[in-house]
Amino acid sequence: MEKKNKTPKECLGKLLPVRDALDVFQGKWKIQIISVMIYYEQCSFKLLKESVKGITPKMLSKELKDLEINLLVDRKVTNTRPVSITYSITDYGKTCTPVILALYQWGQEHRKTIMG
Repeated sequence: MEKKNKTPKECLGKLLPVRDALDVFQGKWKIQIISVMIYYEQCSFKLLKESVKGITPKMLSKELKDLEINLLVDRKVTNTRPVSITYSITDYGKTCTPVILALYQWGQEHRKTIMG
């Protein structure tokens, strides 16, 4: 079999989808929020805040808006007293499950490797 010459343009073409994914998952909190949303499927802001240790309400709100823009999370406002807001993972958001599981499995192995 003949070895194909690899070009920088082809490499960039392979990196663009990775960059897009990293853009969606960027930061300290998004993967944690998505993980919690996959686990519960639907939850309140309070449950998210309690589940993602260390996140401030302001940051959680910002990250949820970003995840909504990327169609991973849906926000539902119920006109009750007080107003009730529920967040749920979308069907598209559930497609992140294999990525989250792969990170979880790799993280477990990494911890074993570096901690002996």
